[in-house]
Amino acid sequence: ESPDEGEAITVAPGVLWIRLPLPMALDHVNVYALDEGDSWTVVDTGIQSARSTALWEKLLTGPLQGRPVSRVILTHHHPDHIGMAGWLMERFGAELVATRTAWLLARMLILDVEQRPSDQALAYWRRAGMDPAIYEARKSARPFNFADSCHPIPVGYTRVKQGDTLRAGGRVWDVHIGHGHAPEHLTLWSRDDNLVIAGDQIIASISPNLGVYPTEPDADPVGEWLESCGRLAALAHEDHLVLSGHKLPFTGLPVRMRQLIENHHGALDRLRLHLASPKTAAECFAPLFKRRIDEGTYGLALVESVAHLNHLYHAGEVTRSTRAADGAWLWQAKG
Repeated sequence: ESPDEGEAITVAPGVLWIRLPLPMALDHVNVYALDEGDSWTVVDTGIQSARSTALWEKLLTGPLQGRPVSRVILTHHHPDHIGMAGWLMERFGAELVATRTAWLLARMLILDVEQRPSDQALAYWRRAGMDPAIYEARKSARPFNFADSCHPIPVGYTRVKQGDTLRAGGRVWDVHIGHGHAPEHLTLWSRDDNLVIAGDQIIASISPNLGVYPTEPDADPVGEWLESCGRLAALAHEDHLVLSGHKLPFTGLPVRMRQLIENHHGALDRLRLHLASPKTAAECFAPLFKRRIDEGTYGLALVESVAHLNHLYHAGEVTRSTRAADGAWLWQAKG
């Protein structure tokens, strides 16, 4: 059972599980409060909104017992994880702990407000073969900006990197970094008991989105994801209790790591067969996702489709050419 809004569940001594709402299909994010005695370390923060702010006020006076937040740890730079970090920093003078890439991306993207899609975004959508009706609707609309759901983050943070340790909640945690869903994604592995704080790198019943964006259109997040999963799988034990950014805490981590790896290998196998004839990225949804993609999930599906195609392209398994009529990329299996 997940905690009710404004409430918390103790999942281990000195570790509180809190759930905050999100205005999307994945309607929640999990955050964790680690007891420091006279204060709290908070891992991830939810988006900034009037509802989130009211819930944080309720949490601070309720489950957090009126004690201040002395430190905020960010697993990665996405808005549902960083949105209230700046608010907590300003409220309490809290220290911010993050990987360098997560902090740089978070601060940059909050400051980068666009009123219309960039030329690079429009070109990327065309190359991906975006549905013409969706393209026409989006090309003149104000895109999503991090500033819409994130409090500004002040200058100054404490960097953590692969191989570091940190002390929080009466435990020593080993830092292990993953990639694919987000660059330099932080995970924490307790030396003192069986806890793993995994963010979105490891989730019980869903695989996090692996997307390619206009900022780096030739990126290979699928390759980075598979490498990270293989490396983290070597650390996994049956009795690990995994505290993820979404869904429920779980055990059985070795099996889950195999599932996360096999899920994408299966998708790549289906994609190879689908590319017997030339396809755009937007024409690859069926073999990749095996379900209907609606307008609400179209953007995430498109960037993940490009990610899987890029992986095969970098592996030398497919060719990529440009369709003369509209500039869309056409992908086709070799041989």
